[in-house]
Formats: sequence, structure tokens, C-alpha cells
Amino acid sequence: MAYEHLTPATLAFSENGIPFSADYGDIYHSDGGGPGQSRHVFLAGNRLPERWRDRDSFVILETGFGTGLNFLATWQAWLNDPQACQRLHYLSVEKHPFRSEDLAVIHAAWPEFADLAGQLRAAWPTLTPGYHRIEFAGGHLILTLLLGDAARMLDTLQAQVDAVYLDGFAPGKNPDIWSPAVLGRIGQLAGTGATLATWSVSAPVRSALQAAGFTLEMTPGFASKRDMLTGRLDQVRPRHNQPSSRKAIVIGAGVAGCTCCERLASRGWDITLIDRREGPGMEASGNLAGLLMPLISKDDNIASRLSRTALLYGLRHWQNPAAAEAGARLGGNGVFQIARNPEQEEVQRTLIDRLKLPPEFMTYLDRQQAEAHLGHAVPAGGWLFRHAGWANPPSLCQASLKLAGERLRTHFGCSIASLIRTDGQWQALDESGQLIAEAPVVVLASGSDAVNIAQAAQLPIQRIRGQVTLIPDGRIPKLSAGLCREGYAAPAMDGLHAVGASYDFDADPDPREESTQGNLDRLANLLPGIDIELSSFANRVGFRPAPIDRMPIMGALPDWTRTPQTTDIQLHDLPRHAGLYGLLGYSSRGLVWAQLLAEALVCELEGEPMPMETDLLTAIDPGRFMLRNIRREGGTK
Repeated sequence: MAYEHLTPATLAFSENGIPFSADYGDIYHSDGGGPGQSRHVFLAGNRLPERWRDRDSFVILETGFGTGLNFLATWQAWLNDPQACQRLHYLSVEKHPFRSEDLAVIHAAWPEFADLAGQLRAAWPTLTPGYHRIEFAGGHLILTLLLGDAARMLDTLQAQVDAVYLDGFAPGKNPDIWSPAVLGRIGQLAGTGATLATWSVSAPVRSALQAAGFTLEMTPGFASKRDMLTGRLDQVRPRHNQPSSRKAIVIGAGVAGCTCCERLASRGWDITLIDRREGPGMEASGNLAGLLMPLISKDDNIASRLSRTALLYGLRHWQNPAAAEAGARLGGNGVFQIARNPEQEEVQRTLIDRLKLPPEFMTYLDRQQAEAHLGHAVPAGGWLFRHAGWANPPSLCQASLKLAGERLRTHFGCSIASLIRTDGQWQALDESGQLIAEAPVVVLASGSDAVNIAQAAQLPIQRIRGQVTLIPDGRIPKLSAGLCREGYAAPAMDGLHAVGASYDFDADPDPREESTQGNLDRLANLLPGIDIELSSFANRVGFRPAPIDRMPIMGALPDWTRTPQTTDIQLHDLPRHAGLYGLLGYSSRGLVWAQLLAEALVCELEGEPMPMETDLLTAIDPGRFMLRNIRREGGTK
């Protein structure tokens, strides 16, 4: 996907005080009253709230989030309906989102939504391109903003939609959002019996919707508008089979497995968590501190987009009050990525102008500015990620399990030697063949140990040794932000700075002097002028699971015993193990990947809208390794 930066909407009003877009020459809602239009056209036009009643989940797709008025009216109706669906997904595309402070001005005109509008603005995302998933009402109302061009963003969406709000500026003023391509894609996303509603009755719109499969009807419009349009998709579309039993085994109690338990429990699953260690977060997730920061590239590639989406989603989750009450420990004063040399410093400066990401997400500081901001010397300028930070991984593991609550059972100090599928159930067996647990779904989240299970043995996951050195507070300058260059240093936590990390390809579990010295050299490369000699510092060794392409693994595991013998095959056609999934290969970015990938896995299980673009999902699909092998070896043509 070619990179396109976001241009926020400019706040303006028409002569009679209605929010107005000078770029499109159109108002954001009817002059007959915004809330009334939302209820009449979009809610009543889709026969809501009746159609979402007594459903487990319901999905609404909107073209043009605008001021958020339709969302607020829908949220209010959902809250006021005692028979409302258990989970409401609201997907909305927006090319020019408003800034939060501008929304505050607009929302002041609708006091009936004051509380909900305040919650929306408090959770309003940093305006970066891509998907932003935000949860309200204890996770039962899920807003996913698709920020970017409508045609492109809808092409990246994996969802089955129950109701469509066709909004946006008039077709004559913004034809792109009403194009046959966009309306045709909406038809592809619609499920059996899906409805749509819009105030537009233009002939080209009607023609495109009919071509997309909708049966249309003209009904009375709102206020001075005589007509509006409603529609229904009568074609039968395959639906995702809902789980017959929401029971799962999760193997591995690091950050990948623990976040998976929390996300499964949020959808009503019962989980058995198994780990060979005596408690959660005792392998690579047991380090004192790790940095939460994005990956930046010149072309905003797949890894960069995934890291940005995952970081912002994870921070929203971990910084909410429930996570804090559960014991999640984070620091959020930002991370400063120092340029390695003058050439990279120039690249960093140039990319600020090229990517045009908002300054609250990423800004460039030269050396003098950085030293003034941080309060200590640095060797060069670099990027400051203001929303980034650091966290204590074991606390995130423990908080996830606490949030999972009574739906979770744990088996610690227990190793799984094999998995056997019998009568639709996976049986997890120990080395003696004794049954530990049984469930229709298993999630492997055990890092590099996963390849010891036969069904995952061919996943190309390396085991990288990482040694972290712990420096007592006071031995180095006070750090107000995380630092990284060719190593990292975190602000003090529990009186210690985590500094690291080595990157070794051996299996030595014990700390060694040469790795400690390497970490001190990395520290000196971050903080010029410090004088720390090799001493009896505490160290910790962990092993990071790294796939050969350095991208994480999420999804249904391929069945290597049924590898197709032809190159003419696509990822979605590969044979998979029924009910066997992986959350693996997080390498050194587990704190960034974990929450979003766990959410994506649960959405895959439940058939809910996916929280990221399809090309990102393709890039992390475990089937990619089978597909590469097939194409590399040539298959049978």
C-alpha cells in the first residue's frame, strides 16, 4: 500500500452554525437537526435497534465518521436498549478526521450526548493512517476507525457487515466515496440480510447499489428532504460458524499467552493456561523493563504500519483504569531514538517531513534540543516518540490473568509434550502421555518451545539469547525517557535501570561477563561521558523467539502433513489444523505486538471484524512459511 499521510479536517461553520467543509463545500449534517437526522435516516433506516436485539454481536459500517454524530446517536440507542446485542462493532472510514479539540467545539451543540461525546474525545486516537480500535462500555462497544481514503481502506477490511450507514458529503461534491468501486466493495462486505440507509437518492448511487446486490426502496426523508434510500441484501452469503464451545487451551504464560487469555475471557471463553515454569512471565517476558515504541521506515512498510497500529492499541489497553487496577506497570514519558551516525541523523530529519506523522506521535530533536528535553547529554539528535514508553513485562502478564478472572484455570510447572486431535477435541499430553487438558481450540504461545510440538515443528523460529544488565539508580544520569540506539536503557524501575540487550545465537542460560561488557558498551553509546566499569551488576538471560523474516506469527497453523503439491495456490487455500492457532515469534517487540495480535486471534475465532488491514494479516499468517516453501521448491505444475 502506497503511503498517504492524513490531513485533518479544518473546523468551520456555515452561516447558520452547522459544521462545514470548505474543501468539499458541504455541511456535515442536515440543517433540520443533526441528532434527528442520525436517528431517522441511519438508525430507523436500518431498523435499529430492532435488528440488533438478542444477538451476540452486530456490525455497523459507516462511510464518513465526520463529527461522530451517527456514532453517538447509535451508542446512546444501544445503551438505552435492554435487549441490545452483547457486542456492537462500529466500523467507520474517514479520510479527514477532526482533531479532538475541534470535536469538543462541535459536540458542545449536542448536550444530550455530553457524557458519551466526552468519552469519545478522551479516547480519540493520535491521527495516524490506518486502523484505530477503541473500546467503550467495558469492551462491549468497539469502534474501529479506518483513517484514510475510503476505497483503499475498505479494500483492506475483513468483516461481515449487518448494517451500513452511507454518509459523507453529497455525491456531486465528493464523488469518490459514492463511486461504484466503493459501493461495490460494501456489497461484498455485506452479510445475508444486511441493510443500508442513506439520505442520498441520486440515480448513480441507486444504480451502483443495485449492481452490488441490494434491493432498494425510497422512503420518506428527514426534515425538508422528501426522500431517502434504504436497501437490503437478499443474497445468501456464507457466515462464520460460531464456536460451538468457547473453551480453549493456551500453552505459554509469557506476554503472548497471557494477553491471549485476557482477550478470550473478554468474549466469554473459558481458558486453561499451561506453562512449564512455576508462574507467568518467567521466560523472555520476565525482564524488568522493556520499551514500547514504533518501528519507522522510509516507505512506511508493513512492519512499520503493524508496529504503529499495535503500539497505539496496546497503549490504549494498558493505560485504562482497569489494567492499572490489575497491576499493569507502565511509564509513559516517551522514548528517544538516537541516530547512529550523521547520515542516519539526516534521514531521521528528512522523514519527519516525508511521513508527516503528527508531532505528538513522532518529532525530531537535534542534539541540543534533545539534551534540553531530556536533561542530560546525548551523542546525537534523533526521534522523540512522545506517546511511547516502557513497561514491566511480568506485571502485564499478571494483570492480563487477573483481568481474565474466573474464566481462567492455570497449570504451572507443567510441560506439554504432544497434542492429539480426537473427536473434535485437542488433548494436551505430558511426556508420560497423561492428559493435562482438553478443548476444541489450542493456542500455542510458548515462544521457541512451540517447535517441540509436532504440529509446529516446521515453523522457522530461531531462539535468540538476550542478556539484560541491571544498573542501580544513581549510577547513571536520571532518565526521564527511554533511550535506544544500538541498545536500550529504560528509566529506573524498582531502583534499577534495565540496559541491553545482547543478541546471541547460543543456548547458554547463565549470565556471562562478555555480555555484561557488551551492555555497558551499549550504554556508553547512549550516554556519552559516563564511566562505568565492569562490576557485579545483576543480569538476566532470556530467549527471544524470532521467525526468519522477523515478523510475528498469528493465526491458524498450517498442516504440513498435507502440503499441496502445486504452486498454483493462495494463502487462504492452504490446509490448516482445525482449532490449532499460534501467537508466536514476537522477538524483541513482544510488548508492542502482544495485545493487538491477541485481539486479532480472538476476532478470527469469533468471526468478528479484524482490527488491522488484510495485508498486515497476510504478513503475520503462519501459512506464509508453507506457501514460501511450496513456491521455492516448485511444487507440481
